[in-house]
Amino acid sequence: MSVLGFSERDESQEKDMSERRTAQRYRDVPTRTIAAAGAVFAYRELGPHAGVPLVVLTHLGANLDNWDPRVVDGLAQDRRVIAVDYRGVGDSTGRVRDSIEEMAADMVAVIRALGHNRVDLFGLSMGGMVAQAVITQAPHQIDRLILVGSGPAGGPGLMDMTRLTIATVPRAVVTFNDPKTLLFFTRTPVGKHAAREYLTRLKERTAGRDKPVSAGVYRAQLAAVHRWGEQVPADLSRFTGPVLIVHGDSDRMVPPENASALAQRLPGASVTVFPDSGHGVAFQNHRAFVDAARDHLRR
Repeated sequence: MSVLGFSERDESQEKDMSERRTAQRYRDVPTRTIAAAGAVFAYRELGPHAGVPLVVLTHLGANLDNWDPRVVDGLAQDRRVIAVDYRGVGDSTGRVRDSIEEMAADMVAVIRALGHNRVDLFGLSMGGMVAQAVITQAPHQIDRLILVGSGPAGGPGLMDMTRLTIATVPRAVVTFNDPKTLLFFTRTPVGKHAAREYLTRLKERTAGRDKPVSAGVYRAQLAAVHRWGEQVPADLSRFTGPVLIVHGDSDRMVPPENASALAQRLPGASVTVFPDSGHGVAFQNHRAFVDAARDHLRR
């Protein structure tokens, strides 16, 4: 029986390795789970195991399927990229968090559960807020940081995100638009074209998709972002690693002034602002963004 048991484990390991070799694109990579902080978190990873891994934290109301595959595939060319669902989102268990700091504590626990002592971190929108809380809770665990379409606690106009989101979703339904089209992209010809291409890319994954985001998740995360906008700005100066801040010049959800507000609080920050770009700046300019991010992360 023991011989059979070892054989079964070997076959399982070979199958796992085969999956990793063949899943070279984000749309194909399997969803995995790991226990941490009293919950089970869903995650996907791809790319070589060389160097420092990159953990990516997504935006409000998003699951693993909301990552632009061109962005993840591009970043995974020369490093391990790990995308994680927040607690209570998608295939992750537990009750969704309504606090940025609690989301950050979960992500610190997940990183440690995955066996990583040090990682790079990329936070998008709300994910950038979570990333800021991570560097205050575990500054020595993060090496390099990327913040896209995000703002500091108490940042300009952040409390308006709740009102804007609630007003835009019904409008999108009435006009037969995906809310992300109106919230993430400009209404110029360039923005409209980028929105259509982005939404098409999000449908490339046809198997093993994540569970849809519920209304309860939206409500909890909107409350978390609103509280973040009310808070006194945090002291981020303890984190002295390199920081890349990326913003769209026409971001309606997180006003562009937040990019400079973040840079003032992070001593190692550089800022890139893309023209004719909204909150989905990384998706609209995915090639240029991936090039800039890879340059920033390269040792």
